[in-house]
Amino acid sequence: MPERIDTLPSLPDRAANAHKGTFGRVLIAAGSRGLSGAAVLSGLGALRGGAGLVTVASPRSVVDIIAASEPSYLTLSLPEDAEGRIGLGALVPLWRAATSSTSMAIGPGWGTSASLDVLAERCYLDLELPLVVDADALNALARARRLMTDDGNPVSPMGPRVLTPHPGELARLLELDIEEIGQRREELTVEFARRLGAVVLLKGPGTVISDGERLAINKTGNSGLATGGTGDVLTGLVAALLAAGLDAFEAAWLGAHLHGLAGDLATVAGSAPALIASDLPDWLSAAWQQLGEGEGPA
Repeated sequence: MPERIDTLPSLPDRAANAHKGTFGRVLIAAGSRGLSGAAVLSGLGALRGGAGLVTVASPRSVVDIIAASEPSYLTLSLPEDAEGRIGLGALVPLWRAATSSTSMAIGPGWGTSASLDVLAERCYLDLELPLVVDADALNALARARRLMTDDGNPVSPMGPRVLTPHPGELARLLELDIEEIGQRREELTVEFARRLGAVVLLKGPGTVISDGERLAINKTGNSGLATGGTGDVLTGLVAALLAAGLDAFEAAWLGAHLHGLAGDLATVAGSAPALIASDLPDWLSAAWQQLGEGEGPA
């Protein structure tokens, strides 16, 4: 049985004499034509997560849109295919950017293509820095079937990994019905994390976080978070916490808690039905403040 963890991880240090390099460099490969908002939201999540520098890498046709949406992150223009998705030619510039990054995230707003399947596989297996895998990158790995070897053993990636599926994505990864995921959320999350040697964060009410040995259930959040784009903010937030030096389990759990708390604070000031994903980055400041004042899990 996994150890149930009820105490939140310690917050990352914020030394008074720090500089922007102290708090890590986050690289996010996200977005495509028609899905540029996912890249913006992920970038904002990383910025509000405390990262010192954030670079959002996206197809060249949407980079100007993403750059115009927020001046605080950097952008990297990537080769794209005819449909405006990240192309296979992005592998070299992404690898080059990864060498000067502290953590990375992939998947939000990618869309689907054979090239992206290859890119997701290469990033998951070969990058040495901590990596958050979300959204379309999870579906790409499900299609590639490269998380496990033919004899059922896990494929060991080169660095720490955090997978952030919603129930449908986990169902595809495990080749199970989504109803079974709902009935066995904790059990399947722990089992899958143990098999992979990775951290799995299963989103939804009572988000489940496990590395196969430890298990935490997040108690923040509300129905207002059930709207498009909130998971993109979480992706960037977890990547920022990894860049700050937290281990993968701690980053995933603290990220889920802060994300849900921001949603709770936003709905107190407004309402759950009216909450949209772009509200969350602004409310992360208040969530950080509450934690900094000694507030623990609900």
